[in-house]
Amino acid sequence: MPYINIKVTDEQVTKEQKQQLIAGATQLVVEVLNKNPETTHVVIDEVPVDNWGVKGKLYSDLKKLNV
Repeated sequence: MPYINIKVTDEQVTKEQKQQLIAGATQLVVEVLNKNPETTHVVIDEVPVDNWGVKGKLYSDLKKLNV
């Protein structure tokens, strides 16, 4: 039973985009690992930009600077 956890920033990801991520991730483990899509679980966590860091900085601060 594969479990896939996708984390993205909470920047207006649409329901349709989430569906595409779920379908694509499921298809990937089917093709690469020969897993059953019926038992493949995908969870998408939306993380606030104030809780996301990159380059040693808060993503929300970098975004304000357009870096």
